[in-house]
Amino acid sequence: MGGVPAWADLENRKKSKRTSSDSDSDEDDDLLCRTGNFVSYSESLPKGILKLRTCLPANQERFADGRLVTVQFHPSAQVVMTAGQDRSVSLFQVDGIRNPRIQSIYLEGFPIHKACFSVDGEQVIATGTHHKMFFVYDMMSGNIIPIERVRGVEERFIRKFEVSPDGSLMLLTGTSGYLHLLSMKTKELIGTMKINGRCTACAFTSDSSKIYSYSKEGEVFIWDVRSRKCLHKFEDEGSLEGVCIAISKNDQYVACGSASGVVNLYTTDVCLKESHPKPVKAIMNLVTSATCVTFNPTTEILAVASRQTDEAVKLVHIPSYTVFSNFPVFRRKQIYLAESMDFSPRSGFFSVANNKGKALLFRYVLI
Repeated sequence: MGGVPAWADLENRKKSKRTSSDSDSDEDDDLLCRTGNFVSYSESLPKGILKLRTCLPANQERFADGRLVTVQFHPSAQVVMTAGQDRSVSLFQVDGIRNPRIQSIYLEGFPIHKACFSVDGEQVIATGTHHKMFFVYDMMSGNIIPIERVRGVEERFIRKFEVSPDGSLMLLTGTSGYLHLLSMKTKELIGTMKINGRCTACAFTSDSSKIYSYSKEGEVFIWDVRSRKCLHKFEDEGSLEGVCIAISKNDQYVACGSASGVVNLYTTDVCLKESHPKPVKAIMNLVTSATCVTFNPTTEILAVASRQTDEAVKLVHIPSYTVFSNFPVFRRKQIYLAESMDFSPRSGFFSVANNKGKALLFRYVLI
């Protein structure tokens, strides 16, 4: 693919950072002596109004042809990845102004269901809509590696998956309640777990020691990763059909989104003890099925969305559990059907992938 992109050359970035830090330190000290710390960050995000600025779409230089199924920020570089059902995976440098395209790859005859960065940011894993195989794109070498069969995994299709925060595991959501745990290094099967009913969504805790699996029947099973035993099970209050689940980065909250549109927010300590826990907040701002929930890295915002109706994205302030009233902006339609959402690693950007092939980009405005 033309060699290693400059943004991905970690060794050169480290060297340039070391050489420039010494020369810049004196100038930085001098600047602070003359002007003071002119940019200040609040200790907590205020509720009510969220200061957001709409930027050009993250994939402005290459919109997807049709539905965009994934948008995700790179874990360490200023890069965003998009993947669509047009069989493409694209990388863009995020600056909020031009967002230039870095590169795109095409997976022939492979409409993408989901794509995800590895934790080290060196690979992209992509599953298809009607395939039992998946692809691994090695960004360092430029190779596209097909994983045609995982021994021990007897599934007709492989679509939904999660990567553990420590980067060592990959969890495949199978049919009939089966969960397959793979090694990220070898892509070989480590073990299999099974829930009652059908599993619709899974999430790892931040230390990768536990897995929360959400069933279509509205039950949440908590698994110990090391022993692959079920530690506890609880019922999501009022849920007739579970759809999506997310755990906050500090492991304080669990969000469960159901087909009714209600997103229940729980504290994890209660979920681990009680079989019928009471949510600290039932978020009822969606009128159609909640299909995507995600926390920002600082656990100050919970984003909830439905792909079944236009402009159905809400941002919830934590810990007041109130919805920011100024998002989305209703004067003009721009979000349409939200397929995927993500926050940048330092929460400076928020992106929504829609069914029009765009990865909408919003930036926080510091006051």
